[in-house]
Amino acid sequence: MSLNNQEAGQRAASRKTVLVFGATGQQGGAVAHSLLAKGWAVRALVRDPASGKAKALAAEGVALLQGDFSDSASIRKAMTGAHGVFSVQPSSGQGALYGISDEQEIRYGKTIADLAVETGVQHLVYSSVNAAGPEKTGMGHFDSKAEIEAYIRSLDIPSTIIRPSGFMELLMLPGMGLDKNIYTSFLRPEQTGQVIAVQDIGKIVATILSAPERFVGRTIEIAGDELTGLRLQDSLSRAAGKPIAYYRFPDSLLEENAFLGRLAALFDDGRLAGHADLPALRAEFGPLLSFDEWLAGPGKALFEAALRADDAPIALR
Repeated sequence: MSLNNQEAGQRAASRKTVLVFGATGQQGGAVAHSLLAKGWAVRALVRDPASGKAKALAAEGVALLQGDFSDSASIRKAMTGAHGVFSVQPSSGQGALYGISDEQEIRYGKTIADLAVETGVQHLVYSSVNAAGPEKTGMGHFDSKAEIEAYIRSLDIPSTIIRPSGFMELLMLPGMGLDKNIYTSFLRPEQTGQVIAVQDIGKIVATILSAPERFVGRTIEIAGDELTGLRLQDSLSRAAGKPIAYYRFPDSLLEENAFLGRLAALFDDGRLAGHADLPALRAEFGPLLSFDEWLAGPGKALFEAALRADDAPIALR
């Protein structure tokens, strides 16, 4: 695309608005930043416009509208006049953090989709998870997303569904052992699992919204890199400048903890490990961060913090 065409595209985008849900969180924040960079007008539904994260969005040019997922009237008001919507809900898998059930997550996802139809939204992009699909996983916070996916497909609205792999950011959560020079996770040492940097989710969504003719009607599994346990060990050791030993969670833990055991089984059967076509994604969306690039760049601060203090309980997406 020529510079003039790029400028024309940005001017066209700037005349249209996207409502971004979850803009104070990781995915929504990345989407908002990428859309602003492409010249779109961005709105965000926020519970507290006076919060630090909300004020930071406003300072970047995001229009804040007060409301929450349980208030349909506030969603309808925020959505009215929007060309596109990025839909992501708090995951019921993080109930201790967000305090929502599987049923609430499903209701929120369906409500956003219904209101998008009602208000004449031209493109709905929904962020799901790579484990979603027609076969139930037995994990409510994955199966809830599959139900929302199916509902969106049943509606008369142009839509695209993305299924991100595990976030690179989540690899730095407390409780994995980095402060003890080890790293423990679900992958077997030679088993492959895909990951993606959150900023690349934003890049991908902004591209999708900017080229609906290519993406409407598609469900796209997305990732930026794939790792084995041994590659994790090598990458973490290289970034830390010291040996970091990789271990899979012990079988005894996976047997006694049904939640962790089921997650491990979903990695073993491939559904959480991911099947994204990395070369095809790069061809459509441009360069995507490798794990090593992420460790040296956007993830450096998270990695260094995890090396210093990694003693909190394990948290999962």
